Amino acid sequence: MKENSLLWIVFWYMKNHIKTLVMNSIFCVIFIVVFSLYSLAFEPVVYGLFLCFCVAGTFIVYDFMEYYKKHKELCALEKQITTDLGEMPLANNLIEVDYQKNLRALYDQKLEMSSKMDSKQTEMMDYYTLWAHQIKTPIAAIRLLLQSEQREQGNQSEQGNQSEVNKELLVQIFKIEQYVEMVLGYLKIENRSSDLVIQNYSLSQIVKQGIRKYANIFIRKNIALDFKEMDCIVLTDEKWLVFVIEQILSNALKYTNRGTISIYMEDAAEATLVIEDTGIGIAEEDLPRVFEKGFTGYNGRMDKKATGIGLYLCKRVLDKLSHRITIISKLDLGTRVKIDLSSIKTMIE
Repeated sequence: MKENSLLWIVFWYMKNHIKTLVMNSIFCVIFIVVFSLYSLAFEPVVYGLFLCFCVAGTFIVYDFMEYYKKHKELCALEKQITTDLGEMPLANNLIEVDYQKNLRALYDQKLEMSSKMDSKQTEMMDYYTLWAHQIKTPIAAIRLLLQSEQREQGNQSEQGNQSEVNKELLVQIFKIEQYVEMVLGYLKIENRSSDLVIQNYSLSQIVKQGIRKYANIFIRKNIALDFKEMDCIVLTDEKWLVFVIEQILSNALKYTNRGTISIYMEDAAEATLVIEDTGIGIAEEDLPRVFEKGFTGYNGRMDKKATGIGLYLCKRVLDKLSHRITIISKLDLGTRVKIDLSSIKTMIE
């Protein structure tokens, strides 16, 4: 039975007035019994009862309409109570007055708590945003020191050993930069006022930005790149789409030890970018949950450093851009990530 159906409202009306109805029914029975004991004429008794029922029926119909009206007002109030308590229906008795006082007290307390939480949340976001920007400076300094030290090594044998150490250190610095960018991306995407600049961009140029960033990792892991040029203009936000592609490439490189990472446009669909790898794949039971915040799945349990944030952020970003992402994968056979970039154009049209 639906909450707002007429039968449901009648049921609750009868339940709320059951005592009154039972009491009136008892009164009627008493009068009938008394009249019968005194052997009064049947016709005037029935006529009197009929008039009483007519008056009572009229009163019940009127009272039910008032009850129904108040129910509708409270249902309307329920929809707006998150933003404004508004004017509540006029209380008919002291109990309703007490309920309204308690409701207003709870609502005021909720507003006060929400204000404090928003203030704390803003302070925390400001702090972590500042921290993420400030940490970039020492990271850049360490990178420059490692690069300059590598150039200044004089002894060839020592240079070879030191070069390998420096390369590994530079890789770790690169990973730290990735994590910092992920933090910034998380902070910005959680912020409702995150900046979006929707324009037409060349998809090839956007993808190449991500490829250039991970060029050294491709070389270091000896993984081939099969990139097919894309004659495709997409309506999107360049910065955020680059962020998504970088996250997907990072995952592909992380879980691919040999083979190829392919980037191309799907022939069967319009404006659908595909990033495919020959890595370890994703377990079938994990696929429905890969976009959940903090979910790492089987691969995450094997790799203790997994955070389960990357794909969650990708999904959040693409949802904001009205793009769609799907993942097809099998264990030990690789993963195929599809990004449908046509949806935002459809939505705007």
